Amino acid sequence: MVSENVFLLHSLVLGIFVTFVYDLLRIFRRVVPHASLVMSLEDFAFWVYCGAEVFLLMYRESNGTLRWFAVLGALAGMLCYKKAVSPLLVKYVSILLAKALTLLGTILRWLSRPFRFAGKRAGSAVHKSGGRIRRRMKKIGRAVKFRLTFFLKVFKINLKA
Repeated sequence: MVSENVFLLHSLVLGIFVTFVYDLLRIFRRVVPHASLVMSLEDFAFWVYCGAEVFLLMYRESNGTLRWFAVLGALAGMLCYKKAVSPLLVKYVSILLAKALTLLGTILRWLSRPFRFAGKRAGSAVHKSGGRIRRRMKKIGRAVKFRLTFFLKVFKINLKA
């Protein structure tokens, strides 16, 4: 009788733990939105993990036999956690994490300002010098074309003579 009560307690704790892990997944999805394919893969991995946890609990506690009171205990643990803790946890932790990530982004933008300023200055200088270089290369190209054309004309005149 004592071992069955301990088994029931372990199944209740497993139900609470599984629901808590899924809440962590829900919080992650609220803070970092992503595609439905990735969410499906996350769900698949979660359910494989949960199946393994339930199997290990059954294997350790009852030699692999399915006890329905353990399944009901896990469901009761899930339901109690879902009604008591889950709504508040998901809502407020999601909000706090979103604000923390926004604040972190603001801090990183503020810290990167000198580097962005230097990059803009360097880019502007390169752009300006690039324009000067391009104009100079065009001028040199026109001069080379003129001289080649001149030498070609002189060469043709010398061939005819």
